[in-house]
Amino acid sequence: MGTYSTNEFKKGLKVQIDGTPYLMFEMNFRKPGKGSALYECKLRNLLRGTVMDRTYKAGASLESADVEEFNAQYLYRQGESFVFMNNEDFEQYELTEEQMGDAGKFIKENMDCQVMVWDNQPIAMTPPNHVILQVEYCEPAAKGNTATNVSKPVKLETGAEILAPAFINIGDWLRVDTRTGEYIERAKEPES
Repeated sequence: MGTYSTNEFKKGLKVQIDGTPYLMFEMNFRKPGKGSALYECKLRNLLRGTVMDRTYKAGASLESADVEEFNAQYLYRQGESFVFMNNEDFEQYELTEEQMGDAGKFIKENMDCQVMVWDNQPIAMTPPNHVILQVEYCEPAAKGNTATNVSKPVKLETGAEILAPAFINIGDWLRVDTRTGEYIERAKEPES
């Protein structure tokens, strides 16, 4: 397994600390008046999602994490697990509800996602940034209530609940941002 020296530190680097994979999502270089340069890093634990701050002196190194990301198709839900298939080698991977987090509320069968694997074990899934989902249930809109800033809770076909404008009806298709869980716009029915 390779290593990264401090001059290779950058945002997006996947490293291993004490046998656990981390994602370096922020890195600041600081050169004090005296002494060696410092690299201040914010690292996210890829297994638990916790964040830690670490400072490294110039010349230090970190072990690279054997983390792989690939396109995978969401196949089905099996009890508490979500089953995905790698689009390249057709290998199947299962992720738990905990590993899926809120993103699991916005995916439906046959949707392409990014799956992250560490040490041949799936650890996380990233859905597309925007998905188009159908409204399964919502309260009917009040007549004459066409103000754009009025919103109401809406239940989508995947079971997710979001806030949408008051003019949305059952059966409408909505574009939703999976990162924030927010309504973007009404959409046309996706082609199968």
